[in-house]
Amino acid sequence: MTLRVKMVESFGVTDRGEKLNAFVELFAKWNKSINLSAARTIPEIDFHIEDSLHIVPLLRSLSETQSSSGNALRVVDVGSGGGLPVVVAAICLPSVSFTAIEPVHKKHAFLRTAARELSISNLEPFAQRIEEHPDRDYDVASSRATFDLDAWLTLALTLVVPGGTVVGFEAVERTDLSVPVERRSYSVDGKGRSLVVAKKPAP
Repeated sequence: MTLRVKMVESFGVTDRGEKLNAFVELFAKWNKSINLSAARTIPEIDFHIEDSLHIVPLLRSLSETQSSSGNALRVVDVGSGGGLPVVVAAICLPSVSFTAIEPVHKKHAFLRTAARELSISNLEPFAQRIEEHPDRDYDVASSRATFDLDAWLTLALTLVVPGGTVVGFEAVERTDLSVPVERRSYSVDGKGRSLVVAKKPAP
């Protein structure tokens, strides 16, 4: 059993490890020429894969709640870059609808290639800045390592419906966040991390 198969199974998602392996191979190939990430070695990429997987249980729980209404959970990921976490989450949660916003055209081309070659039909990438994207009615907004965390939380609250969820990734706990948050702490390779989760107030 490969490392990534074990990773995926530990997050309660079965039969997704091989597709995750294929994503890592594609990522490593493209990263040599277009600088998707500073991660250059397979262990470095695996760190980011494992970190990204920590959003999966949260999205799965929200999806299960949403499914009672008969609608698929709609997630927008902003500054998607090389697909961490959006491609990882889309692979693991095929019943969730993912939109990836990435203004850099070479990185957008990678996201489109990953969606096509890995048959990730629930992922739609756009080559836009978030200011140009018309939709502001998502159930969840996520971003990883693109914005200042406080700025991201403020922006993300404008992208989701009332009662919607905003998710950021935090390496060092911030005490200056301007919105109330819940932290879901975890560790990757011995390094402390947290998902920072905020809710948009319902009317």
